[in-house]
Amino acid sequence: MSSKATTQNQDKPIKSMIPARMDKMPWSRFHWMVILGLGTAWILDGLEVQFVSLAGYKDSLGMDEAWVGIAGTVYLLGQVSGALFFGRLSDTLGRKKLFVLTLAIYLIGSGAAAFAPSAPQGHDGGLHPGIVVFLICRFVAGAGIGGEYSAINAAVDELIPGKYRGRVDLAINGTYWGGAFLAGAASFFLLNHDLIDTNLGWRIGFFIGPVLGIAIIFMRRHIPESPRWALTHGHPEQAEGIVQEIEEQVTAQGKQLPKLDDSKAEWIKGREGLNAKQLAYVFFKMYPTRTVLGVTLMITQSFLYNAFFFTYEGVLGHFYGKPEHVVAIFFLPFAAGNLLGPLLLGHFFDTIGRRKMIGGCYGIAAVVLLLSAFLFRAELLTATSHVALWCVSFFFASAGASAGYLTVSEIFPLECRGQAISYFFSIAQCVGATGPAIFGALITASKEANSRTPMFWGYIAAAVITLIGSLVAFKWGVDAEGKALEEIAPPLSSYDEHGNESTRLPV
Repeated sequence: MSSKATTQNQDKPIKSMIPARMDKMPWSRFHWMVILGLGTAWILDGLEVQFVSLAGYKDSLGMDEAWVGIAGTVYLLGQVSGALFFGRLSDTLGRKKLFVLTLAIYLIGSGAAAFAPSAPQGHDGGLHPGIVVFLICRFVAGAGIGGEYSAINAAVDELIPGKYRGRVDLAINGTYWGGAFLAGAASFFLLNHDLIDTNLGWRIGFFIGPVLGIAIIFMRRHIPESPRWALTHGHPEQAEGIVQEIEEQVTAQGKQLPKLDDSKAEWIKGREGLNAKQLAYVFFKMYPTRTVLGVTLMITQSFLYNAFFFTYEGVLGHFYGKPEHVVAIFFLPFAAGNLLGPLLLGHFFDTIGRRKMIGGCYGIAAVVLLLSAFLFRAELLTATSHVALWCVSFFFASAGASAGYLTVSEIFPLECRGQAISYFFSIAQCVGATGPAIFGALITASKEANSRTPMFWGYIAAAVITLIGSLVAFKWGVDAEGKALEEIAPPLSSYDEHGNESTRLPV
């Protein structure tokens, strides 16, 4: 579309059925393509986090538990940087332009980490070039995944019908654990030093994600721009063409398009990106309680998960004497529980409702985690029983955490959706990034004191934080189930039939 046409379309509002048509679209192969092409980003993140948490590289690179925790923190800080940068771009340039870019950045960072030089002979545990290279690569890979979270979550919500949005978002976010499961299974062989050399196995592991990512890039080329984004940014003809093409695919499969009355139409006037003052107005004046809700849910899940999964190998290794490749086996049922939580409970987020299910899942997870903490301190648990309690706790925590991403991506207007995800994700990761370092230090403190008390208090803190998330969800949760995105949070570019702005933003 020419710039002249775009400018002309932005001169006055237009009446459009595009949001309603997308929201009521029958389920089709197109939606499966969206899930497979975009949702697989979480599988890659699961692979990354799991390989780092297993720390198979620490002997080759001469890293102790503290360095392992720092590696996890650097990856999370990379995610923050990527989310902030690409979140802004996704709202200004569009979702599709980032589909390949963010994934390519991840592929480069992850693959390059496998070439980090080993520690020199006689290494005393300090910093050396191999650690520097590894940390830089972890930051780059994290930046790519951070961009994925902001751009892809926004695109998925805008392309999936409202009737299915809850369960689809939970399932997609839950596939993180499919990646973690795959990494755990691969690590049983790759980190078994009787089968593969210590310096080689972990390097092979860091190539699994890039190999999968190359296939995903080709699939993403066929996924269109979000028509909702195109409409609100002054490209109504592009948006109409995209929706018509999707509808043709649906009818070609023998499915009937719903008949929608004119009352479902939206008056939209395309606008460019929002400035900082306007964003602050949206978050703190228009939707203050939603901002508190989003930040709390994201911080809660980030601290809980990052604290546990970048350091659980150290817990099972030190307190229960399990070697690396055996830890990988213990992780498999744990990852399966985290994967099954969103898959089995996702339907209820569309029926029972977001607020009740998020609050309930967080609450149950916190109670089970508290129980496991006291049993751990009393030395009443074996490695098997401790992991079993983790499985129960995180079965519910995983569903709640996945719904946290769903909540942030659907309760704010389209014009700032990508940035809302990126800001809340980044705030959460800045807090969550302390988790691996804190829990890594607690493991070291427990070793030095020959006591479980330091780790006990770490678990108590994680449980209390999770419980706070539950209470906030019950108090300020949004009942968004089954509703169109425009009903939950009307676009900032909405107008009435007389050309009056529905929302007046500061200049």
